Amino acid sequence: MGIFNRKSKDNGVLKTNSSFGSGLLNIFSRSTLDEKSWQEIEDCLIMADVGMKTTQEIVKELKNNLTLKGVHSAEEGKNILRNQLIETLQTKDRSLNLAASPSVILMVGINGTGKTTTVGKLAHKLNKAGYKCILGAADTFRAAASQQLQTWGERSGVSVVTGLENSEPSAVAFNAVQEGLATGAKVVIIDTAGRLHTKSGLMDELGKVKRVIEKHATVSETLLVIDATTGQNGLIQAKVFTDAVEVTGIVLTKLDGSAKGGIVLAVQRELDVPVKFVGIGEGIDDLIEFNAEDFVDGLLT
Repeated sequence: MGIFNRKSKDNGVLKTNSSFGSGLLNIFSRSTLDEKSWQEIEDCLIMADVGMKTTQEIVKELKNNLTLKGVHSAEEGKNILRNQLIETLQTKDRSLNLAASPSVILMVGINGTGKTTTVGKLAHKLNKAGYKCILGAADTFRAAASQQLQTWGERSGVSVVTGLENSEPSAVAFNAVQEGLATGAKVVIIDTAGRLHTKSGLMDELGKVKRVIEKHATVSETLLVIDATTGQNGLIQAKVFTDAVEVTGIVLTKLDGSAKGGIVLAVQRELDVPVKFVGIGEGIDDLIEFNAEDFVDGLLT
């Protein structure tokens, strides 16, 4: 059972990509699938932002499955692909680990991905579900980040711990954890800096924040925020973070009318980290738990 209430619009997250599903149905309806047909299937997947590597793996599996099961109709072919994609995506545990008290969630990612907004939305959801939250504005190098997080805190009824501009991020994280301990908060969410710099610098900074926190509380989740609209560029940037820190889950933002949802497949298969949440709009409630069946059905509709 998830902490979020699912709404009917969740099922339509990817309806904007209906050309993908109809294109595949047309290909599957042919009497035979020749090399040109398989190339078109690859093109459909790549245009949906699945990426070359993941596309090739999916097509190879699909060829084997269609041969083994002796497909006789377009719908059968589409159903085999549906089941294949769902099976791939359901191999990961997507639950949010809140076993510790307080549980500390580190939010990491490149600037511009919607990381700070995601912190605010997640805090809102957790607060509504009865989990007392504290936010830590540890992105001290971007002047607007602290103000933005304070605005989200006011909207969500959640306290925000801030520091001076350019102050030590680990000090803000420490103060947020101490506030959480003092007030009996269940969850402390730390918004970290998202500057693009060297892997060693990234590892040092995030590593220090994590070490300081873990002297007093448990970092139960490190969630990486990726902008779905950046496609393969987002995936490349994400690899820097997954190399630097132990990422436990992915949040894909902007997965609405402007995004091509196949990036979900590429992210999970290539990074080997579960997609836990998706952002589907600008509203405070537009962050939902990722559901593999909803996603695949939306992609193939």
